Amino acid sequence: MAVCRRLARLAANLQDPRGVAAFQRLCGVEVPADAWLGRRLIIIWVWVMYLGQCTKDVIRWPRPASPPVVKLEVFYNSEYSMPSTHAMSGTAIPLALLLLSYGRWQVTLSSPLIITLLSIFFSPQQDVIAGFLYAILILIVFHPVVDLIDDFNLTYKYAPLIIISLHLALGIFSFTLDTWSTSRGDTAQILGCGAGVACGSHVNYMMGVKLDPPLDALPLSLSSLTVTVFGKAILRLLIGVIILLLTKIAMKKATIPLACKIFRIPHDDVRKARQRMEVELPYRYITYGVVGFSLMSVVPCIFHFIGLS
Repeated sequence: MAVCRRLARLAANLQDPRGVAAFQRLCGVEVPADAWLGRRLIIIWVWVMYLGQCTKDVIRWPRPASPPVVKLEVFYNSEYSMPSTHAMSGTAIPLALLLLSYGRWQVTLSSPLIITLLSIFFSPQQDVIAGFLYAILILIVFHPVVDLIDDFNLTYKYAPLIIISLHLALGIFSFTLDTWSTSRGDTAQILGCGAGVACGSHVNYMMGVKLDPPLDALPLSLSSLTVTVFGKAILRLLIGVIILLLTKIAMKKATIPLACKIFRIPHDDVRKARQRMEVELPYRYITYGVVGFSLMSVVPCIFHFIGLS
């Protein structure tokens, strides 16, 4: 029982929005071999998580009582439970990775399917099953059009303006669905990250920065693990994560006091101030938008400049 509980806690942490963000930072910084795949994976993740968070605030299904349910996290006690966005991300990301990688990478079916099934096995609750099915439905709708969305983000002249406006409007809408909860901040964070990545991709395309592998290099395969390859990957990871963390800290320090000043909200108690939409939405959206932009555009340019491309 103790082993199962530890595995369940690990699965929950990996499916948490912060765990997903860490996973994306790892993929974007350490294994940047296929930006094409990364951009599409983030597009799907944004829509899955946004629709899941908004649906929670519409249905307003209370979280299961504990006991009998064993709570692995207390941070999300203020959120509703239906559908489970843990289950949605734990379903959508492995399956989207499988669908997008097929034909581009030499992959097997086993790993993504095992990860998805484990996310359901450890918590066979109604909200988890609903999250699993909801994620499948969203994938069915968005997977066929993800290429069109990515092409629009890259090539349309006014794409950044539309991307920023659309994601911001979606954030404002989600903040009107219910009173404060952790899901509101997560929603703004997800939308900001998605907008930043899309704008960074557009800037790369307009500047002629080519991060996608050539078509004649497909299907891709993981390179042999040598001391040089391993050392370079670790160095990229450390430098990239440090840049992104410093970016996050700097933007957080700037946006919260600025939002409080603009909207005349006392910021003596930062925790209380952040529960106001006028503060939390711009803080989360702008901070993680800049982080997403840095991940997709700034960090690769720095790697190119110092010879770590």
